Amino acid sequence: MKIRNKGKRLGSYLKDYVVFDLETTGINPQMDDIIEISAVKVCGHKITEEFSTLVNPGRHIPVGATAVNGITDDMVLGAPGIKTAIAGFLKFIGDDVLVGHNIHTFDMNFAYDAMWETLGRELQNDYVDTLFMARRCLPQLSHHKLTDLAEYFQIDTKGAHRALNDCIMNQKCYEEMGKILEKKKKEGGNDGEEAELTCPVCGGMLIKRKGKYGYFYGCEGFSKCRFTQNIPVCK
Repeated sequence: MKIRNKGKRLGSYLKDYVVFDLETTGINPQMDDIIEISAVKVCGHKITEEFSTLVNPGRHIPVGATAVNGITDDMVLGAPGIKTAIAGFLKFIGDDVLVGHNIHTFDMNFAYDAMWETLGRELQNDYVDTLFMARRCLPQLSHHKLTDLAEYFQIDTKGAHRALNDCIMNQKCYEEMGKILEKKKKEGGNDGEEAELTCPVCGGMLIKRKGKYGYFYGCEGFSKCRFTQNIPVCK
């Protein structure tokens, strides 16, 4: 299993951050390639800058990938290679906290590997995965895809699965979910430190549960992930 020295996954509602999204030839970072990188810089909850580029993977884009994102071989023909594209992305994001949907196990890994393999640098920015945030804020939804969140908040989903469009869509969803988190805090809801605990096995959120012998922390990914952690007893 590849060890990536990534930054810390946060569950915070921030006012300054960078939303990013990738389109790829598939879902395996070790076999597939990035074909689009987009990001939007947010200051004071407002988008202030955009970055977007197609990426020439140097090989044929599978039909299955094109069916999802609409990106073809012809479209990337004159696009920069991954080294130039990822360097531009790195310059754009700086040390900012990154925000994205399902980035913990997907986009962060693709970007980390591309940065390490082409520039010899690690992607160590802290980040917020809005998939985990959505499960926390909107447990009533049966699915938590980005388009599901957008539809819930009545945000336009036109152009979904192109990186820049998804960034803009997700920025709006993040802001809406942030309002929910703020409301929970004001109401004194159980959404403080416990919600920030992360499973060291799969990266999921640790949730306080009650078992036969009292309370403990269990991974939200149960039953796929069965990690548990005892709650320290105050003496």
